[in-house]
Amino acid sequence: MMDSSRTANAVTAIREHVRSAPERTALIVVDDVAADQRWSFAQVDAAARRVGAWLAAHGRVGDRVLLLYPTGFEFVAALVGCLYAGMVAVPAPLPGYPHERSRARRIAENAGVSAVLTDTAEAGHVAEWMRSTGLADLPLMTTDGDAAEDAESWSPIEPEHDTPAILQYTSGAIDEPRGVLVSHGDLLHNVETQRRAYELSAGTRLGGWVPLHHAMGLFGHLLPALLVGGGCVLMHPAAFIRRPYLWLRLIDEYDVHASAAPDFAFAMCQARVTDEELAELDLSRWRVGVSAGERVHIETLEAFAKRFAPAGLRDDVVCPSYGLTEATLVVSTDPFRRAVVTRVDEHGLERHRFIPSTVGQAVVSCGRPRDVEVLIADPGTGEALPAGSIGEIWVRGPSVCRGYWGDEATTDPAVSGDGYVRTGDLGTLHGGELYVTGRVAELLVVDGRCLYPQEIERALRAQIRGLGIISAIFTVPSEGSASGDALVVVSEVNGRPSEDRLRHLADEINRTLDREFGLRADGTFLLRRGGVVRATSGKVKRPAMRRRFLDGDLVAVYSDGEPLVVTAS
Repeated sequence: MMDSSRTANAVTAIREHVRSAPERTALIVVDDVAADQRWSFAQVDAAARRVGAWLAAHGRVGDRVLLLYPTGFEFVAALVGCLYAGMVAVPAPLPGYPHERSRARRIAENAGVSAVLTDTAEAGHVAEWMRSTGLADLPLMTTDGDAAEDAESWSPIEPEHDTPAILQYTSGAIDEPRGVLVSHGDLLHNVETQRRAYELSAGTRLGGWVPLHHAMGLFGHLLPALLVGGGCVLMHPAAFIRRPYLWLRLIDEYDVHASAAPDFAFAMCQARVTDEELAELDLSRWRVGVSAGERVHIETLEAFAKRFAPAGLRDDVVCPSYGLTEATLVVSTDPFRRAVVTRVDEHGLERHRFIPSTVGQAVVSCGRPRDVEVLIADPGTGEALPAGSIGEIWVRGPSVCRGYWGDEATTDPAVSGDGYVRTGDLGTLHGGELYVTGRVAELLVVDGRCLYPQEIERALRAQIRGLGIISAIFTVPSEGSASGDALVVVSEVNGRPSEDRLRHLADEINRTLDREFGLRADGTFLLRRGGVVRATSGKVKRPAMRRRFLDGDLVAVYSDGEPLVVTAS
């Protein structure tokens, strides 16, 4: 069993499983629950050595290498091959849709990559993207086609504990993606934290649908499985979006011990898994369902637990947690218990105070900090706040990054002088547990009140039938608003409602805002499913939606009210 205090690097940890249990299943890739393909640890090692030998012949130790793959074996071969060659893997989304092409280009340019890896199925598309973005001079390797002649005799290097392993870019939910340089030591430390917290072993599998270029899929599913030795089960994200049932079926069919996803995924399962599909599930062996990556809502937890209790789901499986790329993932978590919920005074929340109350808004604990230090700080001054205050969450510890790629830690405003990383998230520590309440950059100030868009969006979804599960609320400066800021509500709608139905939904939005929050929308925009921009993590990109509104780029099937007169962006 892996112990980060005794393991020098990730290469040593993986090759120990290759030596001690070469035929143990390391990876299962599921195209359909009835059909899968598998690789043993020996097969992972052989594929990785082919990649590593090619990289060693075409680059230098420390080079950054761009990985462009769908979910599957070849991503794993490329990732481990980079580790074997002492090079830095840079995962990115395949350049398909325009926003993915733009993100991959920005990552490649910021990282200064020296080569691009993909598979033969995607090579043509990747080569075209490279030509269109001025990257055509970089070497392009297809890891299931190209191979070095001496791959079988080539030996991996042995990196130092502090050697860079992965340059992982943040999801970009608030601003531009930033590169977090993860060392072998960072990775081993956080995997060890997960091993102890989630009781992982060579007999426990991890897996799910979250993309491998995202931190939750990479650091929460794949790498813990490879380093601890339990194996990973992977499915394509698009399969989950089309049919959420397949995620739960995968957990059942492959006896997955731990699987992670954002809150919206649990909500999708509750809403879209049919009674017939439910009757086919046995979730009694599932022990850890990490809910992270976005605000966790008690309504989602309760509805999910109730819906799948007939399938044997225990009420202590879904585990609210908090993590971020900058911490190599896990910051706080407490599995194997029912969610801890504290009701707090809503007026106190508006004043950045966390005041427990017998009634009021329910806030879900994300568990106790694990192997990291958490500071609640004033986001403006950086001063530590007293108990009971809501402020920006700052973290530091052995697996927390020291800065961002291309930035000096001493001048980067995201990193304090004493090693804390500013997360941009708002929250508090109460009773030793971390409660996350929102994002600094997304906080709404309306008539002197501080409001959280996530809570308003949740209330609208819960109380209005026909709205999609994805929405975005933000403010813009406007001459037509008494307070100087106009409140804009953007929501996806289910199906294709009639004009009368759309008008009714917009009216219901304003009635709910008035009843629940004493607010009125200055503009309501209803979009088809997929119209709200989300980051790779699934988080709603409210700043991006605000920019689309300001640029006049919202494609709405219905909007109400007079056009807003915006004074500034």
